[in-house]
Amino acid sequence: MLSQVADPVVARIAGKIAAGERLDAADALALYGSHDLIAIGALADQVNRAKNGDTVTFAANQHINPTNVCVLRTTCTFCGYARLPKEAGAYRYTLDQVLAEAASAADGLTKEFHIVGGLDMKAGLAYYQEMFRALKSNFPHVHIKALTAVEIAHIARIEKMTWRDVLIALREAGLDTLPGGGAETFSAAVREQIAGKKLAGADYIGVHRTAHELGIRTNCTMLYGHVETHQDRVEHLMMLRNLQDETGGFLAYVPLAYHPDDNVLGRELHREGTATSGVDDLKMLAVGRLFLDNFRHVKSHWIMVSQPLSQISLHFGVNDLEGTVVREKIYHAVGAHTPQGMTLDGLLELIRGAGKIPAERDSFYNVLRVFDSPAPEPVGA
Repeated sequence: MLSQVADPVVARIAGKIAAGERLDAADALALYGSHDLIAIGALADQVNRAKNGDTVTFAANQHINPTNVCVLRTTCTFCGYARLPKEAGAYRYTLDQVLAEAASAADGLTKEFHIVGGLDMKAGLAYYQEMFRALKSNFPHVHIKALTAVEIAHIARIEKMTWRDVLIALREAGLDTLPGGGAETFSAAVREQIAGKKLAGADYIGVHRTAHELGIRTNCTMLYGHVETHQDRVEHLMMLRNLQDETGGFLAYVPLAYHPDDNVLGRELHREGTATSGVDDLKMLAVGRLFLDNFRHVKSHWIMVSQPLSQISLHFGVNDLEGTVVREKIYHAVGAHTPQGMTLDGLLELIRGAGKIPAERDSFYNVLRVFDSPAPEPVGA
């Protein structure tokens, strides 16, 4: 598959992929340990091209974060967004505030609302049912991708309902798909340190399995760059791959870089600024592409790793970028210095600059329109 690879580990794995053999945990560990980033990226790029060609998709989406009140305020040490109910800066949107923030979707360009927030005891099933129904009534063309597995389990707990019944009720109110947030890193030891009382990794998988059984497609993530080991990362990926083998219900995998500013964990680790390196960011995407062979889509979240690095990632196995967003709050609360949104022209320029073909998609990854590549520069320009 690749010729003249210097690292024998990557060369061996390239041969394995060329032979149609599935990578195992030891292969993934070897890739994380390899320093031949260019060879790993080239291998991931070839695998991605076989699945998706040179097309890079994005969604015209808008993030809405209806509440930052969270019962895990003091136990999720990596978070700088959450607040206790009476803490300065705490908020919970009224329905009118949600609709006011969503109003920019009235022009028809926004195709998806991405809705996540805190675990708020006063934001139960009725709160979200009313919200989703109103959004669907006012913006029937917009897909609702909302509530992480952690939020679904929280609603189930406070309403004394099953995950299944909560999902059914929310689907009837307008929920279309689930985002992938809240996964963090599945390792119990890691979760004990960074999110001690958060939904366990096996339960995260359980909520997604339940959604898939109901025909609700979902996305998945991994938070990396904090205290996890390579072994923790591989075990996390294995759990995602196993569920995808079982249900086929995941749409995309999105690795999320940890930001250490303005949170307890960052202070404990004596870190500030960007916690992850560009090498690690690119390797996370490339290894995800190679190991998650049953996923078609791997997304780079430019808000977390910067626009330039996301552009480079389009040659490291990535075929999808986080979209126009409009206004993002959660990662900017912990030190992200990227813009809170990106224009359509900005996204097109970023994708074309990587030599790729930009295409707008819907939330199920169906291509809605393909943008022509820009005309070549005149000779001598």
